[in-house]
Amino acid sequence: MATRSSAKRYKKLAFLGEGQFATVFSATDLEDPELKTVAIKKIKLARNVRTEGRDGINRTAIREIKFLKEVKHKNICALLDVFGRPGSSISLVFEFMQTDLHNIITKTDKYILTPANIKCFILQTLIGIDYLHQNWILHRDLKPDNLLLDKNGVLKIGDFGLATNYGQDDRVMTTQVITRWYRPPELLFGIKHYNWSVDIWSIGCILAELWHRVPIFTGESDINQLVKIFDVMGTPSEAQWPGFQNLQTVVTFNEVPARPLKQVFVTDDETFLDLIDKLLTLNPLSRCSASEALNFEYFKNIPLPTKPHLLPGIRKETAEDPNTRKRKRDNEISGVVKKLVFV
Repeated sequence: MATRSSAKRYKKLAFLGEGQFATVFSATDLEDPELKTVAIKKIKLARNVRTEGRDGINRTAIREIKFLKEVKHKNICALLDVFGRPGSSISLVFEFMQTDLHNIITKTDKYILTPANIKCFILQTLIGIDYLHQNWILHRDLKPDNLLLDKNGVLKIGDFGLATNYGQDDRVMTTQVITRWYRPPELLFGIKHYNWSVDIWSIGCILAELWHRVPIFTGESDINQLVKIFDVMGTPSEAQWPGFQNLQTVVTFNEVPARPLKQVFVTDDETFLDLIDKLLTLNPLSRCSASEALNFEYFKNIPLPTKPHLLPGIRKETAEDPNTRKRKRDNEISGVVKKLVFV
């Protein structure tokens, strides 16, 4: 039996959001026996070929397609399909995700995060990033908004619009990556040669945010971001970060002592403090890798990481036969649409 064209294969359910370059909505996959829900990111084509590709496709979309076609892992959001209309738009079809980590962190009145919950979230993040780094890929935009969760509580890394390959020591790379609050100090200083350690710093910021339920470093500019970092982690010495003095070309920072991490996070869990210390080490050459982080005692000690399906924010679903699911989809299409979250 002939299959539908990709454009006709998906039936829209609900509008989910709109950004500068894309619109996102949920849809039913009509070729799936269980009428699976997917998320479709419809990317607008641009007319400025100087900043976009010659075909008008936003460069971040090209990157996202490239890298997501190359990777396959349980902790990476899967790109299921790509289709488009000539001269109009291109659509990326993703597995549907129930929520994201930002939503869970910020809803303090709704979700309680236990140490075991936090451990599960960061463990899954490290497993996904370790896979990317083993395949010589930098994500370069890790933040809670881009850590998605499916209905089973499996965390999946999404949004590969700033991803790149690494491994060539002489390759010059842009510093205008990673949302500022999660950007490591070396990029704030303008270093153009870097590696996997930039993603590790971001994970340290996410772990701190899970703990405090607010971002730890909230600078209003690159200089202010460095000030916020040094106020907590201390101004590095030349011995701690060889070459640091040469980085202070625009502004010289006053020497500030590091605050004891036990006071910053108010915990006696030395294994947690050991991990956060190695993730948020100022000298990028001294940060632990994702593989090393996964072997820290933090993940082996009691409490053990929560099972994914028991994480807060995950709606439990009972098994349904296809006919029941179809009736629900028909109701949604007719206008009874429950708001779903996807970033």
